Amino acid sequence: MIGERGRLGWRQAVNYGKRSLAEVAMFRYGKVIGRGLHARTPPTRRTEANVACKVINIMTGSGMPVSRQVA
Repeated sequence: MIGERGRLGWRQAVNYGKRSLAEVAMFRYGKVIGRGLHARTPPTRRTEANVACKVINIMTGSGMPVSRQVA
């Protein structure tokens, strides 16, 4: 497939960009929050995961550049 479409065409065909973003998000989660949940019961585990995701989103959002189209 890469030989037929080239590297950029292959990336677009298989949505490689979305996959890459998902992998980076999971890497960030694991590095910043940790591999496991510490809560014991399912409702508190859900809350812990939600809070962790919000923290990651805030940290990611504050570090992202604001870009505008020039031409």
